Amino acid sequence: MIRSQRPNQSELPQVDLTPLLDIIFIVMVFLMLSANIKLQSLQVDLPTTDTSAVQVVDNKAVTINILSSEPHWAIDGEKLPDWSVFQQKLIQIVQEKPATQWVIAADKTTEVQHMVKLLGFLQQHNIQATQLLIEEE
Repeated sequence: MIRSQRPNQSELPQVDLTPLLDIIFIVMVFLMLSANIKLQSLQVDLPTTDTSAVQVVDNKAVTINILSSEPHWAIDGEKLPDWSVFQQKLIQIVQEKPATQWVIAADKTTEVQHMVKLLGFLQQHNIQATQLLIEEE
């Protein structure tokens, strides 16, 4: 008579996590190496936040600076004398490079009115690819 062997019921299948850990480390190294990007912008005193949600800003981004003193407006470190010149320059950049990412860096001592004015202008011209630059505490 042939007897079949019963599997040992005390042994449970085990999952090998080594390949998963390898993939996680490779992705982590890739993200760390690709995150070193320097922006060209003016020195401003940034507002702070308690959260640590940080996003990577790519080198195709254009920085909009809102300053606390006159002139209040700058694009990529170039100060612009007034709001109308700033609007014209912004529209010119949008027409030349429609896929531009925009980073808004406002001095924390500047008036909120300037930020609201800028956000209204961006919304009016359907410019949606924006990020706010803030400094962690």
